[in-house]
Parts: sequence; structure tokens; C-alpha cells
Amino acid sequence: MIRWLMSLIVAVSLALPAWAQGLHDAVTTFTLDNGMQVVVVEDHRAPAVQHMVWYNVGSADEPPGKSGIAHFLEHLMFKATETMESGEFSQVVAAQGGRDNAFTSYDYTAYFQRVAADRLGLMMEMEADRMVNLRLTEQEVETERNVIIEERNSRVENNPRALFGEQMNAVQYYNHGYGIPIIGWKHEIEKLGRQDALDFYETFYAPNNATLIVSGDVTPEEVRELAESHYGPIPANPDLPPRLRTSEPPQTAARRLSFADPRVAQPYVARSYLAPARDSGAQEKAAALTILAELLGGGTTSHLAEELQFDNEIAVYSGAFYDGTALDETTFDIIVVPGAEVSLEDAEAALDAALAGFLDEGIDPEDLDRIKMQLRASQIYGQDSADGIANRYGRGLTTGLTVADVQAWPDILQATTEQDIIEAARAILRPEASVTGWLMSAEEASQ
Repeated sequence: MIRWLMSLIVAVSLALPAWAQGLHDAVTTFTLDNGMQVVVVEDHRAPAVQHMVWYNVGSADEPPGKSGIAHFLEHLMFKATETMESGEFSQVVAAQGGRDNAFTSYDYTAYFQRVAADRLGLMMEMEADRMVNLRLTEQEVETERNVIIEERNSRVENNPRALFGEQMNAVQYYNHGYGIPIIGWKHEIEKLGRQDALDFYETFYAPNNATLIVSGDVTPEEVRELAESHYGPIPANPDLPPRLRTSEPPQTAARRLSFADPRVAQPYVARSYLAPARDSGAQEKAAALTILAELLGGGTTSHLAEELQFDNEIAVYSGAFYDGTALDETTFDIIVVPGAEVSLEDAEAALDAALAGFLDEGIDPEDLDRIKMQLRASQIYGQDSADGIANRYGRGLTTGLTVADVQAWPDILQATTEQDIIEAARAILRPEASVTGWLMSAEEASQ
């Protein structure tokens, strides 16, 4: 079956046009006089564009005691400006046949619109307006704060897996903002007010702290003209603070937690390790960890699946996860969901044995070739999405990478060797540097 799958992937890849196999986006970059970075990715296959503004600020940049303010401001950015009524922004986008939204991460906050190409100027006009002209009333702030509290109640407080994940992050990060949930701690969200939002907005929402990314049916000349017209007149913030982040101390002792909740229907074991992120000009370690996650837990043909699910029937599910697109150290995560008659203790022991076996046995070259081909195919087909392309560059540039780094990533993955992967695995898969959590029902906790 594996050989058949590899043959299929190879055949599909060979059938792709030469330009797609190269994975070279048509990218142009320039910087406005006020410091705003602009990235243009040309794709003329459809008369549509993705317009995105990425701010170099996320929840990990929040002042102490103000957790959730980055996400809170994201919501408030859809309120009134000097020229638009509250909610009018999205109404205009919809009336133009487009869609819009926003999202907040630990490292960035982004706003986007997907519209017909000839509506790009209007999107820039509105986005530039709310970059400097946001107007908030006390009533709007109170109403939106209640919306966010309800969002936290529905997505986190009513979800034991989400609560467990928050605790895992808090134990993983003793000294860094990644240990605080993006949505914020509930007791701090409840105290956020209008002035908190305005202070955050006036500090960080400025052109010299933003990246404009336009992908789709445009030319660099067109984007430059529109950007200079709409964003160019906005003054830079001369008092933009440096982006200082605390770092984690060396972890020299294994950390553990147990989380019990009567709503838990399926207990599982979670394990995390601090891991390096993709660094500009030095993405090799991150590439090795990306492939390691696929080898260990990237599907039914992975090492953990074979060892825990099929050979020994310990688990009904297992997986490994790593995303190196982060400004600071990220995590390498593993999850094992045991079978009905298997205890969490036995599942954890089996996980440890499987990891040790992987390091001892090494990597099957056929498995490595298969995963590299799958990654290549995924990257090629990802070029069909203007949204995906814009997000790839946005996430990279707001986490310290350059356009050249983003474009080099596919080839770095392909150049990763078995030795690179094993060295990366030995460097991070150390028991004394792990956080292990058990999610269980209240009944299991009392046994």
C-alpha cells in the first residue's frame, strides 16, 4: 500500500506543470516612506485579490494583567470610525460580493478581505481608515467584552480539552507569554476597558508596525500606487516600543499535571517539549522537526500509529504536531488516546517505549521519501489558494522570517537528511525537558 501511494504521489507530481514544481511565487516587496512593508504576490488566474494587513503584535505582547486585549481589540476594530458606522465595514465588503474577517495569534493580528480585483482600492481605503480613526464608546466596549466572555465560556470553559490545553501551556511556559491563552484569562478579560483597548491600539496599530500583503490578480505597480495613496499619508508611530520578549529558563526536570473533569468522555495522554522555531537564515532544525512530526505521528503509516495502534493495540489514536512558524520557542507535541481497557499509565509507558524505539531503529528511507513527496505535493497544491499564499507570507514575516526564507522553505525540507532528523529528535525528546499531562474523567481520578 505504501509503495502504491508513493507511486501515485510521484505520478501526480510529474504531471504538474514545471512552474508549479518550482514553487516560485511571483513576489515583489517594497516599503512605504512611513515604514509599512508591502508584499505583492501576483496570480492572474482569477480576477480576485486577497488584501491583508498584518500587525506585528499578538497576545504574547500584551501588558501584564491585560491578557486578551489583543483579541479584544481585534473585535473592536469592526466598530465605528470617523467615516463608517459600527458594523458598516463588513457590510460594505459583503455588498461588494466579498468576505472579510480577522484573527489573533500569539505573535500577530491580521485583517483580511477577499474581493474582486477592481475593489482593491476600496478595501485599502477602509482598512487605512480604521488603522487611525477607530472610535469606541463605553457601551460598545462593554457589549463586546460580554461577547468575548461568552466566546470563552462556549469554547473554553465548557470544553475540558480546551481547559486542559490551557493548563498544559501554562506549565510549559513559566516565563513567556505563550503560556497565557490568546483569548485571555477570564478574570482579566472581565476588567478590560475602553482605555485599555485605545492604549493598545494607539501604541501598536501603526504603518511602521504593519505588513500589507496583496495576493491575486494585481501588478506591483498597481498595488504601490494604491498603497501610497491610502496608507502612505498615515504617519509612523515614533514611539513604537521595541518588541521585547522574555525567554524560558532551561528546563531540567520533567513536569506533570493531571486534569480531571466529569465531562471528559475520552481520556488521553498529552506530551510537549520546547522546540526551536524557524529562524531567519537557519531553518534547518525546524525543517527536521517538521518531518519528524510526520514520521512519528503524521497518520496511519507513522511510527506511533504502527507501534501503538496496530502492532500492540494500545491506542485508538496517536499523533505528533509541530509548527515552527513562531517568533520564539514553540513546542513539539504528542497525543495518545488509549483504548477502552488501557490505563493512562500504560499508554504513557507505551509512548515512552515507542519513542525510544524510534531513536534506536532510525528512519526507513522509504518513509522519509514518501513524506518529502507528500510535503512537496501539498506545497504545490497550496499555490492554488490566494488566501493560503498570503497567509504563508504573513505568518512568516510577522515571526521574524524574510520573503527569501519563506521561498527557501520547500527546498530546505527536501534537503533534510535522516541524520538531521535523528539529531533533532535526540535534542528535544528528552524526559527531563518534557511536560506530560493526563486528561481524565472525575471517576478515573478518584481510582
